[in-house]
Amino acid sequence: MDLPPVGLGTMGIEEPEPVATALETGYRHLDTAQIYGNETVVGEGLAASDVDREDVTVATKLWVDSLAAEDVRAGTEASLDRLGLDYVDLLYVHRPRGDYEPGETLPALDAVREDGLAREIGVSNFTPDQLATAREHLDAPVAANQVEFHPYYQEPGALADAREHGYPLVAYSPLIGGEVFDDPVIGEVAEKHGVSPAAVSVAWLCDTAGVVTIPKASSEAHLRANLAAADIDLDDEDVERIEGIDREAELYPE
Repeated sequence: MDLPPVGLGTMGIEEPEPVATALETGYRHLDTAQIYGNETVVGEGLAASDVDREDVTVATKLWVDSLAAEDVRAGTEASLDRLGLDYVDLLYVHRPRGDYEPGETLPALDAVREDGLAREIGVSNFTPDQLATAREHLDAPVAANQVEFHPYYQEPGALADAREHGYPLVAYSPLIGGEVFDDPVIGEVAEKHGVSPAAVSVAWLCDTAGVVTIPKASSEAHLRANLAAADIDLDDEDVERIEGIDREAELYPE
């Protein structure tokens, strides 16, 4: 999929106003999930904006209890009902566990796509081996893999697979749960460019070939800053310093 460099992650957003504001500010990729409990909020925010529905990529994720073959369609229809939409642009398997069975779940997702309820099928939190298995059972190309990816945690296998097969790696938790604000290296790069540490982390992700990101923000100021971060010109030294940070922290391990 041709996703914009910065989209809106909505986990924790409980009112439609930030979603509508994001769209008015220029966001064109909204990411939600069944487990977030806010698909209705996202749909209301989209409906409240003046942006044409066709111009927005709306993504949601089926939770592990909607992944049995017989539950995929009902789960998808329930999400669409909450979103107030006839289709989503991107429908993810949220995690490859619970009722997930590749040989049964993925053909059911193909059927949902063929019937127009989802335009593309993606996966989330998949390893390269799980992606290879998914490709064996999915007629449609894997449209995206959404994974935790930030200066403290990068899964090189996931990025390599995305580049090899030509789909975007969608990076969640780009601000490392707020820890970017306390990192001295990121802080120094931010001071050099006159921006926030959050903007530096987003910019670094946007500068990584094959990666797009979905920071969560609620205020208009933060929404604008995250969107503008895609235009920050980090130099080679900046990138080397960020990639050389000697710390690893995975916020959402399997």
